Amino acid sequence: MQEKTLYTITIFSENTVGVLNQIATIFTRRQLNIETLSVSPSAIKGIHKFTITTFAETEEVMKKLVNQIDKRVDILKAYYNTNDDLVHQEIALYKIETEKLLATSQVEDLVRKHNALILDVNEHSTVIQKTGHYEDTQALFDELAQRIGVLQFVRSGRIAITKSRVERLSDMLEKLKEKEEKIKRKNS
Repeated sequence: MQEKTLYTITIFSENTVGVLNQIATIFTRRQLNIETLSVSPSAIKGIHKFTITTFAETEEVMKKLVNQIDKRVDILKAYYNTNDDLVHQEIALYKIETEKLLATSQVEDLVRKHNALILDVNEHSTVIQKTGHYEDTQALFDELAQRIGVLQFVRSGRIAITKSRVERLSDMLEKLKEKEEKIKRKNS
């Protein structure tokens, strides 16, 4: 069996009801699992950015998936990338018992070792935040679970930006604007 590659799909759309359902349906039809999902406004006003990770056996599978997503009316543009093309992070929050944390003499070392932050401390619990790649956030979870115990844990979906100078959608919108201006000049 061929080893699968983790791909990050970036989708730009207007913020309309049902877009996520349309996207999820395409993944389901192609029998691809969404590993992580993050949605937020993009740098372009009125446009939202979906960042989705999924494993696929070949790049051809990704090309077909992205082409299917692009065909949706509500989608402006979709792209796929591998980790080499991106700067990406996740954020994780860990809640642990304050008493157990304080009983560990190496609290400061643990937090520094994992480059984490203590966000909240009260008499019952302490919340720690860690940003990084999946492996980084998982390593802290494993160590906390083993040494202290974890009451609650949550990890965000991947957020990512391309290493290229500008967002690909910006290039596409600029080309469309240039094309429209040429048509206007031609018709004038």
